[in-house]
Amino acid sequence: MKITGDQNLIKKMNKTIVLDEVVNHEMISRAGISEKTGLNKGTVSTLVNELLENHLVYEAGPGKSSGGRKPVMLLFNKQAGYAIGVDLGVNYILSMITDLSGNIILQQKSSLHSLSTDEVISILIESIRNLIQKTPKSPYGIIGIGIGVPGIVNDEGTILHAPNLGWKDVRLKQILFEEFKVPIVIDNEANAGALGEKEYGKGKNIKNLIYISAGIGIGTGMILNNEIYRGYSGYAGELGHMTIEASGEQCSCGNTGCWELYASEKALLNQNQSLSHDEHKLEQYVQLASQGDQQVIEKFKKVGDYLGIGVSNIINTFNPELIIIGGRLSTAEPWIKCTTLSTVEKRTLTYHLKNTEIIFSDIGTKSAALGAASLVISSFFAEHEELI
Repeated sequence: MKITGDQNLIKKMNKTIVLDEVVNHEMISRAGISEKTGLNKGTVSTLVNELLENHLVYEAGPGKSSGGRKPVMLLFNKQAGYAIGVDLGVNYILSMITDLSGNIILQQKSSLHSLSTDEVISILIESIRNLIQKTPKSPYGIIGIGIGVPGIVNDEGTILHAPNLGWKDVRLKQILFEEFKVPIVIDNEANAGALGEKEYGKGKNIKNLIYISAGIGIGTGMILNNEIYRGYSGYAGELGHMTIEASGEQCSCGNTGCWELYASEKALLNQNQSLSHDEHKLEQYVQLASQGDQQVIEKFKKVGDYLGIGVSNIINTFNPELIIIGGRLSTAEPWIKCTTLSTVEKRTLTYHLKNTEIIFSDIGTKSAALGAASLVISSFFAEHEELI
């Protein structure tokens, strides 16, 4: 008996291929898609018509002729819907609207002066509501809300433990769904940051990268073989809590000597209690360093040294192609980079370091919010198979 493939599956696969070609090219014609994919022109035309009906593709007008009739050029309709991405920090909330290509339409930042669960969630809801009111009209509207949080998150979107927020067992996904009635995606903010770098930053075309989110604490997102590595229980990446000082200080996680106590904003605060404890303290340090304050510069160098120790451990363990340092501490790159790289060079195994690049993020503090939005976009297409 001759076995044939599932025609609906084949059609869906072909439509995905066609959409990918449109997404990945600034403009392309039906004939161009046929040429690049090997699909016959009739199949491409049928699939393009369905994508047009679903508002995912639109015709941009005639292109250049190669001798015959001018081809009709196609574009991805990145304004067919909008995602909301949020980075829930320890002293701030950064939220943004993106289109389906991850372009930022609008962003806003709110300060947090209390870590009370009710107060933070109230500010979070108000921030999201404000964005929704300003979102342009589109065929699919708000396709979902993605939140990156500094802690351990389970599959149900419950924050099991966020040491720097002082949160345990907060059912954030359920709370936000009941409020907004749209799909909600909750993930660790470093995982979201890694995805943001992979999709929209310096991690494009990199199969193995580690993203380090350095702020009040330190989180790491690991992309191995093009996929987020989550570990057996889904909680991998808490490298900010690896021990680098055996008899070190007490950490909010319950351990002692954690990496984030020595290589973060928290470390700067511990070095100088005279500066304010609000969200602007890092900006104060950066301003003082830019004015040539040697005492502050030395503090940054010390943090850079400890940052390098952790990075060298990561390289020796994972042997990645790329390490990206992001988060708020990346704004101090001019004063921590040299010390970090020097420490890494001294402490990393030669063969591991040889093919690993260490860079600072060029999207900086936006990585996690962008990554959270990208999770929403991926989820939207995965859950609406009828569209493609």
